[in-house]
Amino acid sequence: RLYRKAKEQVLHSQTYNFRDRKKRKGNFRQLWIQRINAAARANGMTYNRLIQGLGLAGVEVDRRMLAELAVNDAPAFAALVEVAKNALPEDVNAPAA
Repeated sequence: RLYRKAKEQVLHSQTYNFRDRKKRKGNFRQLWIQRINAAARANGMTYNRLIQGLGLAGVEVDRRMLAELAVNDAPAFAALVEVAKNALPEDVNAPAA
């Protein structure tokens, strides 16, 4: 009787483990985006515009590295924000009226 319960628990734990391995990737991506957005706003830009500007500038830095720079190397992140600002068209950088 106890063996059956233990076997069921092992099967369930494997199911949870498989599901949560997939979920963990999304959770980290969310965390990185939140960190990037906070740092981008501190530098006068939104996350959306930052990613758009970096894409237009041809800078290929993934979100994981951007979040790492935002937390541990603020001057380098600020330099990337400037690159993104310069790559965006001028009307995009204008504040909303």
